[in-house]
Amino acid sequence: MSAIRKLKIFYFSGTGNARQIALWFCEFAGNRNIDCSLFNIANTDLRDLEPMEPDTLIFIISPIHGFNFPKITLNFIEHFPKGKSRIVLMNTRAGMKIGKIVTPGLTGIAFMLSSVMLRLKGYKIAGQIPFDMPSNWISLHPALNKNSVKFLHKKNYYRVEKYAGKLFSGKSLFLSYRDIVQDILIFPVSLGYYLIGRYAFAKTFYSNHLCDNCGLCSKLCPVQAIKVKKGRPFWTLKCESCMRCMNNCPKKAIDTAHGLFIGVSFLCSFLVTLLMSRSGLNFIQSEPWRSIVSPVLFIVLMCLFYSIQHLLIRNRTIAKIISFTSLTHYKFWGRYNSIKDEEWKK
Repeated sequence: MSAIRKLKIFYFSGTGNARQIALWFCEFAGNRNIDCSLFNIANTDLRDLEPMEPDTLIFIISPIHGFNFPKITLNFIEHFPKGKSRIVLMNTRAGMKIGKIVTPGLTGIAFMLSSVMLRLKGYKIAGQIPFDMPSNWISLHPALNKNSVKFLHKKNYYRVEKYAGKLFSGKSLFLSYRDIVQDILIFPVSLGYYLIGRYAFAKTFYSNHLCDNCGLCSKLCPVQAIKVKKGRPFWTLKCESCMRCMNNCPKKAIDTAHGLFIGVSFLCSFLVTLLMSRSGLNFIQSEPWRSIVSPVLFIVLMCLFYSIQHLLIRNRTIAKIISFTSLTHYKFWGRYNSIKDEEWKK
């Protein structure tokens, strides 16, 4: 196939990893005099897009949430106009550094599901490439240190340079096939996260006693999931857990409600056991009923107690006490945002 002359890159990014990959590809495209256009999925109205020319190469880049593309990306792909162009799917997943080794994340069903959706629209899938950028999910682990972040950025920059040369010359790259076995095996987890898990995580973000109601978190939210309720930020079930709000708050006033999550987990377990012991409800002990009742009850309880906590933290003293139950409250936990190239190129 002939070399590429026009490139369109669509990306969704929470803390900048996917955007950084998009910018690097655009940089190397410019070096080859390829006309490159960048589109932020969160701000792109598909109705305003010009028709996709068949000779245009298209990239779609997004982080992985729960071993799948987040809902905002899947919705974008679902409503993407029909066409005949070649599309390369990419993702940024939870990369870590151990010594000089980059530990890879998992893509899950993101590429498989999206490829089917795009093929049905007439597109040819020309590649599936994962990038192990620094993990930003600080609800689950401390932020990576600066040296690790620089190391991972450098590694991925040169990977982009290598793959750009091949893709821009018309070749196809399916690097995701290396992980196909484990990606298929975690399908149940991916499905569970999409149906239930993402709603549970949406109710773990809250503003602590340091919040000055500046409104920045609400303005930055790519899916408008943060509303002002009772004078404080309130996270709705639309939250994608992209981590943008927590990692960009200048006061570090957004925490993960670890205490609430653990407390609701114990309460949910207790109530399910209680229901099982009551006459006439023994059917809950069998599958699939238990697998349905437990997560649904957990979401209901999480929403209820999240609303109660939201009222309680209006009292500054109570808000401080609640903060002590969150790991993200402590300085050693840190925050994460993608870094500029000048920082790792020094």
